[in-house]
Amino acid sequence: MRTRPVDATAVEALLTAAVAAPSIHNTQPWRFGMDAATGTVEVRADRRRILPLADPQARAQHLSVGAAVLNLRVAAAHCGWDPVVRLLPDPYQPDLLATVLLAAPAAGDPSPLAGLHEAVGRRHTSRMPFTGRPVPDSVVAEMAAAARAEGAHLDVPDIPGTRRLLRLTAAGEARNRVHPARAAESRAWVTAPGAGLPYGIPLPALGPRDVGGRMPMRDFTGPVSGLTLPALRFERHAQVGMLWTPGDRREDWLRAGQALERALLVATAHGVRTSILHQAMEWPDLRAATAGTRRRCCPHLLIRFGYGPDGGRTPRARQAAR
Repeated sequence: MRTRPVDATAVEALLTAAVAAPSIHNTQPWRFGMDAATGTVEVRADRRRILPLADPQARAQHLSVGAAVLNLRVAAAHCGWDPVVRLLPDPYQPDLLATVLLAAPAAGDPSPLAGLHEAVGRRHTSRMPFTGRPVPDSVVAEMAAAARAEGAHLDVPDIPGTRRLLRLTAAGEARNRVHPARAAESRAWVTAPGAGLPYGIPLPALGPRDVGGRMPMRDFTGPVSGLTLPALRFERHAQVGMLWTPGDRREDWLRAGQALERALLVATAHGVRTSILHQAMEWPDLRAATAGTRRRCCPHLLIRFGYGPDGGRTPRARQAAR
């Protein structure tokens, strides 16, 4: 399969898009390599930025890397390539999670991924309260279709089902809060204002707690004096989607990460804000409970979505292809 030349400007565009992907605690657990001769981008896991307590199997890390792969594909399609992805291409290199071949496009219609490029730079997590105005069914259906296109499912439950998922998330949050080591692990990724660090979550981006206690937003700071933000009232009827795959292998996790980012970009393109609820997935019994009675349902996270203010932006580390 022929490829076109890849210059420094193109590499910069590709990596800028890739690192705009969401990652758990903004750990950005990825590294990139470029083989200019073959036009192939290598995407590797960075073992230095892991969460051994919240993510002992590195499932969330694979989700994060998968989201970066999706952004690479979007940027490649926008630049006129037809990106060809191989997941886990070399069993002797376990940290090599994916390769993206920048192939010459075939004749025909442009890739639908190219249309999501503008949303890549605008997408970021909002941990602020939403208005409660419902997102139209047509937009929700488009988000679900985006997840299916990547081999995953995004289920949006009814009000009782939503409340059940939020209760399980709240249970995970309560366990994390009283677990000293887990609380310390989350707090370690909070960055002070003006620190200029390229990883982690700046204090203004953390968002407030829900004064009504209905929305279980993650408490990153714990009982640290001076870091707790004032509580606000969140939306009464939340809209959430549960992202899941039929399998639970590393390849499934990478596909789920691509599905996550594609659904988030669709939401962003429609002016919908999003945030991730992951706490229940960090406890095996609670993760299993989120699946309910469905067989072959392996949940990965909840997407909370709605209309509301922008959240604070998180930094990104500049990446150089190695």
